Amino acid sequence: MKRIFPDRPIVDLSDDHPVFHTVFDLPNMTQVQIPNMNALMGAGVGYLGDGAVPRWRGILDDEGRLMVLIAFNNDVADAWQWADDPRYPSESANLGLRIGVNVVLYPLTH
Repeated sequence: MKRIFPDRPIVDLSDDHPVFHTVFDLPNMTQVQIPNMNALMGAGVGYLGDGAVPRWRGILDDEGRLMVLIAFNNDVADAWQWADDPRYPSESANLGLRIGVNVVLYPLTH
């Protein structure tokens, strides 16, 4: 990211950031982890290695708008990929789909 945005810091997002409230109101997102399917099936936890602490981070433009969203220690793509598999937690699949909708519509509204 430093090669693309050398002058932009990566910042932690707070629960009140608009990306978490664009279409779906997703309170407490900074405390939620969207699990990794392989880790769920293997170790029974939703993270790999030391990835137990989820963080939502981003890179902002000069106006404070989100240009890059980083789902650190979250596996949003697994929520989409495994949404129809009964072994994947349905609440995590729903959350992944909702944050996906918010991410798509955020740049169209901000």
